[in-house]
Amino acid sequence: MSETPHINIDYVANLARLDLSDDEKSKIGSQLDDILGYFDKLKAVDVTGVEPLAHAHRVFNVWREGDEPGPTYAPEVLLNMAPEQRDNQVVVPKVVE
Repeated sequence: MSETPHINIDYVANLARLDLSDDEKSKIGSQLDDILGYFDKLKAVDVTGVEPLAHAHRVFNVWREGDEPGPTYAPEVLLNMAPEQRDNQVVVPKVVE
């Protein structure tokens, strides 16, 4: 690959909050350049007629006997069961500062 990486290593390192040495920048730059070169190879592959997939293997919902929806409570009943509610929502203690 070329000596100059196709991306700005300083910018990427800043986004990731990484303090890289010049040697690390050079090494990572060449590695990222190789990765981008591999994407160029992938772009050259003819994928005409190939359907896009979300997974490498076909995924189907597997339903067991009895996996049918059952009776549910009305939202009002559930809200009345909550210790505290506001604007049709259950109020819970704050756990994140």
